[in-house]
Amino acid sequence: MGPEREIDELADEKGWLVGDGSASGFVQDICDSLPVSSIDGASRPQWLAESGQMDGDNGKALLVGVPKLCPEWSKAVKQAVAGTYERWFGNGTYVVSSKPPTAEEAEEDMVTIPPGTYRAKGRMEDCYWERTSKGGEIIDNQFATSAQSITVTIAPSDGQFTAERCEVWKPVK
Repeated sequence: MGPEREIDELADEKGWLVGDGSASGFVQDICDSLPVSSIDGASRPQWLAESGQMDGDNGKALLVGVPKLCPEWSKAVKQAVAGTYERWFGNGTYVVSSKPPTAEEAEEDMVTIPPGTYRAKGRMEDCYWERTSKGGEIIDNQFATSAQSITVTIAPSDGQFTAERCEVWKPVK
């Protein structure tokens, strides 16, 4: 019996619902997507957790199936399930909060960024970022016509963080 069949039989036995196709097909789609999933500015576990890929029984199917079909992504799946992953951010405006978004914020598609120090690396031209107060006043900002690395510390008291034409912001360890 191959790994695909094992995954499908376990999903049938447990009654897991994983969309329109087979459990192994779903897992294989995720295995194929993970190598390019961070393109939109999210870490791979973040993409799994925040894109709905772990919703319902999908997380169970991935916990079982990924080690069989693409074991190199097992750690990303475990981090997504546990919620212990780095959050990366691309261009956009983010509400600064150490708490998950409220139902109202989620409904308004407000994305939160936790306070901390972040760095964007790569070739950046005309990168602009700003930290604002909860009232919208600019606390700090920068326009870099050309840069290879920019580091910003976002304070818990900040209201929002905005970035335009920058690389992906990753937490500084």
